[in-house]
Amino acid sequence: MEKDTIYAKRPMQQLYLLRLLVRRNIKNQYYRSFIGILWTVLNPLLNMIVMAFVFINLFGSEGIALDYPIYVLSGNIIFGIMRASTTGSLPCLVEQQDMLQKTNVSIGLFPTANVFSALVTFGFSFIALLIVMLFRFFAGAYAFTWEIILTVILLPAILLFSLGLSYFLSALYVFFRDLKHIYSVVLTLWTYLTPLFYTIDALKNDYIGKFMRLNPMYHYVNYFRDLLIGTVPTLETHIICYGFGIAMFVIGYVFLSTVRNQIAARL
Repeated sequence: MEKDTIYAKRPMQQLYLLRLLVRRNIKNQYYRSFIGILWTVLNPLLNMIVMAFVFINLFGSEGIALDYPIYVLSGNIIFGIMRASTTGSLPCLVEQQDMLQKTNVSIGLFPTANVFSALVTFGFSFIALLIVMLFRFFAGAYAFTWEIILTVILLPAILLFSLGLSYFLSALYVFFRDLKHIYSVVLTLWTYLTPLFYTIDALKNDYIGKFMRLNPMYHYVNYFRDLLIGTVPTLETHIICYGFGIAMFVIGYVFLSTVRNQIAARL
């Protein structure tokens, strides 16, 4: 009976630790910063101003149904969920070596904490987006639509994708430390191959446009932008978004579970 009680409490203990890890990640993100957590709102706003100023002169806003500053910011904050999740998760098992060796903590807890930390950051970035939308509304450049509430349907799909990729990368990094440098290059390429500040129709090479549709982040970003212009994504779009998310989650979870014993030996 006592053993059963211990195991009954364990999920609650893991959940409590997950909450502590997420809180720590958010605090460490802007540790000793003068304005602290407000940077989670200001950072996407400042990036939007720079990117909108630069790229609207390079690519223009022709063919974009959404107001360009909102177009740029919306793409960045959706892509930012995956980017923050994976870059934070990459070294997380190695960095928590002592805790994993000395305590009975689930090995997947640390990449999971990074994904939920990215979700919290998205929440603050979403506030920044609403502020921009409000300003553009009063300027007559944007009209609010009710479809924005359907963002809650998109988030589980991108979280599953980010979680699976985080599981995979954090486990692989234990065996291959050069992955940190390689992934940095891959992430840069991935950023430019996702239409964050341009449209796919602006690409002159049709083959690149077709290849880009294999990019999961292209579909997640487009889904979110469709909501902002008042379009409900089709059933096919939902299947694609959740298909990528579930497939990546299964791959990451299976890989992490398969090598977990080897990870314990390597740490």
